[in-house]
Amino acid sequence: MDIQIDVSNVKIDTPRLLLRPWRKTDLNDLYEYASVDGVGEMAGWKHHKSIANTRDTLHAFMTDKNVFALQLKSNAKVVGSLGLHNSWANCDTKYANFKIKEIGYVLSKDYWGQGLMPEAVNAILNYCFNVLGLDALTVTHFIDNSQSKRVIEKNGFTFVTQSEFASKTLNKTFLENRYILFRK
Repeated sequence: MDIQIDVSNVKIDTPRLLLRPWRKTDLNDLYEYASVDGVGEMAGWKHHKSIANTRDTLHAFMTDKNVFALQLKSNAKVVGSLGLHNSWANCDTKYANFKIKEIGYVLSKDYWGQGLMPEAVNAILNYCFNVLGLDALTVTHFIDNSQSKRVIEKNGFTFVTQSEFASKTLNKTFLENRYILFRK
């Protein structure tokens, strides 16, 4: 079952990151990584072609209140996002009695391969299970996104199934792997 989550007053510390609500002043940092070819496409959306695209996305993040900004502690730069969304498992009757959210994440290409996303996901697991009391979290990745697959594996998710994801913005269908992690 889906539950409402509001992260507008939540801050989570990791060794290198601060996960926090988005601010209007994050616009340029968001545009810097969201406008890079290949970043959004790994998650099913077109990279931003204008600051107006980014402004709309930032407004949605701030309005929906379910996406964290990933801010580096070393320089206060926002380098990614991590959201808590409605899960594919909420449409599956075998998970009907579980409180479940799906995590989705994006990281600036400049910071790929440094272990930042596994660090952020691990912090979100702790928050979701120990603070929010969720029963499970789900996550997906396109089958050719090996970086995302590695983040998922490092955080202990279990493969459930493969499905198709139709991206309207990219006008393309992707095969994706779906995973779940239950609270211990």
